[in-house]
Formats: sequence, structure tokens, C-alpha cells
Amino acid sequence: MAKLDTGTEDLLAELDEGVLTITLNRPQARNAMSDAMNQALGRQLAAAELDPAVRCIVLTGAGQGFCAGGDVKGMNERNASGGRTITLDEQIAAQRLNQRNTAGKLFKMAKPTLAALPGAAAGAGLSLALACDLRIMAKTAFLTTAFARVGLAGDYGGAYFLTQLVGSAKAREMYFLSDRVSADEALRLGLANWVVEADELAAKTREIAQRLAAGPAVCFRYMKENLNRAMGGEVDDCLDLEATHHIHSAGTADHKEAAAAFVEKRAPVFQGR
Repeated sequence: MAKLDTGTEDLLAELDEGVLTITLNRPQARNAMSDAMNQALGRQLAAAELDPAVRCIVLTGAGQGFCAGGDVKGMNERNASGGRTITLDEQIAAQRLNQRNTAGKLFKMAKPTLAALPGAAAGAGLSLALACDLRIMAKTAFLTTAFARVGLAGDYGGAYFLTQLVGSAKAREMYFLSDRVSADEALRLGLANWVVEADELAAKTREIAQRLAAGPAVCFRYMKENLNRAMGGEVDDCLDLEATHHIHSAGTADHKEAAAAFVEKRAPVFQGR
């Protein structure tokens, strides 16, 4: 087993017998995304795509969660301090690039990708899980879009991936209402491929990943391209549109109210502006 230097403690990576395991590593924040994590994830996926030693990629989270999505506390701090110093167009361009380098890469790279969920996948964390080819969940894990609760339109391809997996009506329900979807319900809906007891997650993940790593890499490359093309539509168009809408919604009063409410542990009061 070889541990890889990701450049940040927010992301861990190790390669073992063809399986690259990438771990989102901010357990104190339920593995909420940081800029360092996102940039490092993009770099690791780019390197993995070109490395013949990598035959399968596993994405998971440290501790009890998979990924809580964006760092709402960090968003609230930026809002309180006047926001980012770069222009709106620069924000959109940066988000588009990062989304393509992370969720887009998981979906489009010519190698099998597997998300292992020890706990909750929310918001952009759910999007990352859905970007992978396959998902395995601990029985105690759950999914939620969560975006409506914090006044954001959604990002990292979640609208595209969710619609493809469960259909438009169910995707709209999940986006608008942000209800929790249990592991068993996720399996029924086709959002999860396997559900196991929490203490069996690591072993089941290793079993599936090793089977993928031992499989026909060239065949998988063509197979994945065929399957992606069969879905119809263009993921990059969806990713770009989401980036634009997500950045715009991040500037709304509703989002700022929701981020503040999150920190203050109260229900947000949305004003529709």
C-alpha cells in the first residue's frame, strides 16, 4: 500500500493493488468541502486518470460521514466579511473548472469509480457520490440534496446525475423538499447499488473495488463511454449551468440568512430574495 501526498490534510489518498482510495478528511466538519480539499481532489483524479497503476477509484469519507457538501460555516463567515474579493464572473469560472475537475472527472474518466458512504451524503457531497459509477452505503447512511435548506440552487452535477438515476419527477421532489433518503430507500430507488451494515462497509467496498481493479481495463474504458453516451444530454453543459446558478444563488439574501441560521442552530426564514 502506498500513501500519496495530496498536498493537504483535508484529502487522503492511497494506492493498493490497483485501487486508489481517496478519503475526504474533515471529520470534525462531516467532511464538508474546503478549497484545499476540492483542489487536491481535482489533482488526484487528473493524475489517476493517466496512471496505468490505477485501475479503480474509491471515494469515501473519514469518520461517520461521507460529505456534508459545501462548508456552510465558511460561507457564513465570507458573507459576514463582505464575501469573496474576486468578481462574479471569476467565481463562476472557478466553480465551473472545479466541478469539471471533480464531479465531471469522476463521471467521465475511463476507469470505474465507486463511492463508499459510511454516513450522510448531502448537497455537493451527494453530487460527488452520484457522479461515481457505483455506490455502496452503510445501512445507517442517508442522502439529501440539502440545497433548498441553505438557499442554494445546487452544484457539482447533482441535478444531472439525480435526474438520470431516478427520473425528473423524483429528482424535483428531492431538490425542492430536501428530505432525507434512507439507505434502504436509496437502494429501492437505484441510487445505491449495495447497502450493508456499517461494520461491513470497508470489507464490501474492498471486495467490489478489487473486482473492478482486476477487470478488463480497456473494455471498461469503452463500456463506460458507451454507457455515458447512452444517457443522452451533455454533462458539461449541466455542470456549467449549475455553476452559474449556484454562484448567483450564493449572493442571495436567502442564502446568507440560511448560512447564519445554520451557525446559530435555528430554522432559516426565507424571504425569496
